[in-house]
Amino acid sequence: MPLFFGLIADPNPVSSKEIKPTVIIEPVDSLALILIAGIGCQWLANRLHLPALILLLACGFLLGPASGLLNPGEQFGDLLMPAVKLGVAIILFEGGLNLHFHELTETRQIIRRLALLGIPIAWLLGSLAGHFIGGLDWPIASLFAAIIVVTGPTVILPLLRHAKLKQKPAALLKWEGIVNDPLGAVLAVLVFHWILHGGTTLATLMANLGWLLLATAMGVAAGYSAGLAFRGGHIAEHLKGPALIAILLALFVITNHWLEDAGLLAVTAMGLMIGNMDLPSMAEIRRFKEYMTLMLVSALFITLTANIDPAGLQAMTWHSAALIAAILFLVRPATLLLATLGSDLTLKERLLPAWIAPRGIVAAAVAGVFAPELIGHQVAGAEQLVPLTFTLIVVTVVLHGLTIAPWGRLLGLASVDRNGVLVVGASPWSSELCKQLHELGVTVLLTDNSWQRLRKARLANVPVYYGEILSANAENSLQLVEMETLLAVSDNDAYNALVCTGQSTEMGWQQVFQLSSGNGSQPTALHAELHAGLRGQVAFNHRSGYEQLIRRHYMGWQFQKTRLTDSYGQQNWRDDQPSEAIGILCIKNNGQIVVATEQQPLQGGPGDTLLSFVPADPLQPTASVQSAITDHSDS
Repeated sequence: MPLFFGLIADPNPVSSKEIKPTVIIEPVDSLALILIAGIGCQWLANRLHLPALILLLACGFLLGPASGLLNPGEQFGDLLMPAVKLGVAIILFEGGLNLHFHELTETRQIIRRLALLGIPIAWLLGSLAGHFIGGLDWPIASLFAAIIVVTGPTVILPLLRHAKLKQKPAALLKWEGIVNDPLGAVLAVLVFHWILHGGTTLATLMANLGWLLLATAMGVAAGYSAGLAFRGGHIAEHLKGPALIAILLALFVITNHWLEDAGLLAVTAMGLMIGNMDLPSMAEIRRFKEYMTLMLVSALFITLTANIDPAGLQAMTWHSAALIAAILFLVRPATLLLATLGSDLTLKERLLPAWIAPRGIVAAAVAGVFAPELIGHQVAGAEQLVPLTFTLIVVTVVLHGLTIAPWGRLLGLASVDRNGVLVVGASPWSSELCKQLHELGVTVLLTDNSWQRLRKARLANVPVYYGEILSANAENSLQLVEMETLLAVSDNDAYNALVCTGQSTEMGWQQVFQLSSGNGSQPTALHAELHAGLRGQVAFNHRSGYEQLIRRHYMGWQFQKTRLTDSYGQQNWRDDQPSEAIGILCIKNNGQIVVATEQQPLQGGPGDTLLSFVPADPLQPTASVQSAITDHSDS
């Protein structure tokens, strides 16, 4: 019986010296290892604040070519590429699901240019670079150029989450990646058939375009029908996510029989339709798809990287390196700048996507499918297709993954401060809190659907948003990439819980807080149970409900800001605090915001600023709320 890490040898060796032990694991163990390693890389990337794709590529190399532990081509055999294609279909569907038509308000013209002009320009320039710089024969040069016109969502979407770009450049890169991915794959299919069959007639080209239009229409119809079934209650809530998977796989298989890779266009159209139907259960559906996509992206990147043949990489020459450099520094910038010439994009908004264009799973999958058949037909240079494609993927993922955030910040198109505080619910107390944070240099935004309640904050020059934070209008108009912490402090506990639940998927449950719902007594078992998943963390302590804070505000309590130093530390501050004082939050030396809770009371170190809510000084007038700042120096 083969073991998980068993050593096997040739059962009929010629001599003992010829026995070469080989590490081998069974397919089921390989699959488990890939999934475990993928999620491990995602976790580590989150902890290190690095793009996860870089760690996934490194892990794939270590498990595959470096150690020989994984060899997906042998371990999964003929099932590998079909599984990759199905995974790509699900990823593209999830990408389409996250595309919103309102994002096209400012980028519709640009996306149309990038699809209708950008793809032909990139193909032409890439073919020229492949032939004259890479030394490839024209057929392989044109196919390689067609494969690499895509900037897929498998890499763009994770990088956008990491970089925290502003809404317009983020929407541009996201739409380009998801729209161009299936179009680029179809272009590669047409070039591939042209190479094998020695050309194509106008009738064949028109027939292929007809199949593409039909596949797109099928995707729209399937998405609309599924949305109507969901809205009419014909599919149970717990089956909606799995049902979508089944529908999109059926759609992918059917349309792929008409034309190779037309299914990619169909599932993207299906996701786009469903994502814009404003279905009541879309939050749960998106979360289900995000989990699946995270697993698939992790698994596919490790699998395809582990499947690279080191011999192919070693066979690459300086021509290959020059071609990769030309794609990075000549073809992509020229494509983007030419396609957006005369558009309303600023120079900075054109320079960002001119550099950021990582290739992903679709390029790898298409190259992996076409290369063996071309090699079998003895097409000159076909053996270079996979090494060149994978090298470009690795180089672009690493370079663009490491530079997208600093390049975006340098151009002023990405968030510089990621430690902002979103405060939901205006009141005299929360307005004063936002004023103190604003004066301390913290990025803060106070939101409320009452213009009158926002008046005090507006007079204090605090940034405000007048409207419903849960509305589609707020989602469309607000750019919350700078907001890392949420404080829901309205007088409605159920509303606070709803806001926290909605924002927890973006900010993380550890960063959403709401006021205590009790009357100052210890929290009950019911509150603790609700706390686990249906509400945010209780901010400050159980004595800090809305009524208690408002009452103390009118009693003259003050916000006190204290900067800790080496000579005046945590214990000194604690000794000087009144027993009734309420710890609010700590502004760390690096700008990070840490909200105090019952389980983690307010604390800090040298250089940190502590914000607390304290009783009024009896020697001071109680009619006005004052701010006291204590800055203890070493002297």
